[in-house]
Amino acid sequence: MITDEQTDAIAFLTDPSTHGVTGPVETIETHISHIVLAGERAFKMKRAVKLPYVDFSTPALRLAACEKEVEFNSETAPGLYLGVRRLTRDAGGRLDLDGEGEMVDAAIEMRRFDQSALLDRMAGAGRLTPALMTDTARMIVRFHRGAPVVHAGGGAANLAGVLDINRAGFATSHVFSTDEVERFDAAFRVALAHHAALLDRREQAGKVRRCHGDLHLRNLFLDQGEPRLFDCIEFNDQIATVDVLYDLAFLLMDLWHRDLDELANLVMNRYLDEADDEDGFVLLPFLMAVRAAVRAHVTATQVEEGADPSGKLEREARAYFDLATRLLPPHPPRLLAIGGLSGTGKTTVAEALAPHVGPPPGARIVESDRIRKALHGVAAETRLPDKAYRPEVSDRVYREMAWRAGLILSEGGSVVADAVFERPNDRARIKQVADERDVPFDGIWLEAPADVLWQRVGQRSGGPSDATVDVLSRQLQRDAGEIGWRRLDAARQPARIVADILAFTKKGEPSAA
Repeated sequence: MITDEQTDAIAFLTDPSTHGVTGPVETIETHISHIVLAGERAFKMKRAVKLPYVDFSTPALRLAACEKEVEFNSETAPGLYLGVRRLTRDAGGRLDLDGEGEMVDAAIEMRRFDQSALLDRMAGAGRLTPALMTDTARMIVRFHRGAPVVHAGGGAANLAGVLDINRAGFATSHVFSTDEVERFDAAFRVALAHHAALLDRREQAGKVRRCHGDLHLRNLFLDQGEPRLFDCIEFNDQIATVDVLYDLAFLLMDLWHRDLDELANLVMNRYLDEADDEDGFVLLPFLMAVRAAVRAHVTATQVEEGADPSGKLEREARAYFDLATRLLPPHPPRLLAIGGLSGTGKTTVAEALAPHVGPPPGARIVESDRIRKALHGVAAETRLPDKAYRPEVSDRVYREMAWRAGLILSEGGSVVADAVFERPNDRARIKQVADERDVPFDGIWLEAPADVLWQRVGQRSGGPSDATVDVLSRQLQRDAGEIGWRRLDAARQPARIVADILAFTKKGEPSAA
């Protein structure tokens, strides 16, 4: 609802003379905020709402929420939040900013930025790139590392609280029938029980922190070339005090909902590469489902307020509901290994394949180049000296790959292993990981003419691989032994290679000896 006082306050903020501007004043409405864009400033007011998860029903509550929002967001978005302004009414009934009269409402003053810099706008325009999303994933890891640990109950209890809020949220609208909401909630409770022990272990390990709480594309923007987080949850500590992977899951779900599957998979993999958080990978489909359920009931609440004459919001709420339903059922794990000499495009194929393996956000990629860099304590793009590629170091890398793949498979997740795999022992070791867990295994050997490999390696720049034409030359001279993996022509486009792999894996054809 909107009060008479808020109606007056919005009229005041949307009046160009209030801000001394001559151009148009724009407004944006969300389910809990009124946003006014005037000149070089933006003003954000909390709507006078009282919902199961937020209470902005009085001016004092709205003022407190504004103050918390500025405090919480100033670190992740420096220079964006300028302060809190009180909207006051003088004796003559006129509104003013920070006057001496009675406070009737409050607003956050922000530096205005180009809305095209919002990552959701960039997604709609097809402007999100792997490089930008890699930077975003790394930024989120840094944010989570600095977020305060909270021990206020078990990890499963924490998620149960979220499910309770969701159930109450669905009760505020009539978009979904009572029966389907009850079945929906029951399915979530079953999934939560399945993951309860792991969630509790993660809470004990300090993985539950005071996080952002609303980490989707609309709350990320590009500032001087750097991705920034803003607009965190300030109004409900329970919603924002969560497992760090539940925080990340909102972004993954948002990308997947927009059919940006490869970017969702990339963000997940780059985050886990940096955070070293393999044990939580198997939780991500469930956590994404919870996030989709949040969006379903929030969007349905907007429908209930009469803001959906075209039916678009109701369709969107239903789409989130359906996505959550698809994410909940368990999927059997599997292991695919992509091998081949330098220049065969293993990493490109692995990254294109992974979103299609297992449930969203797809398979975890276990990549030798990134593991080698991590073992040496350097960034993936840092070039290592030749001694980092001695046989004993490579043995350690392949053992680490097998260990990580085994951990994920044992928890029920799927893996794509990406390495040269030119030594028979390395191929046997990765297959053994699947055999010991009775998990389907597919070994893929990519090959291409030497001239194609020379050209690709010679033109390579950036990325985690240190392979040079000299490295390739030595690989070509060595005998890789008998290769029982399925051989595929790597000179083709990656999409065709991935299509071939998916075709025979879906048929269940054996591809490795």
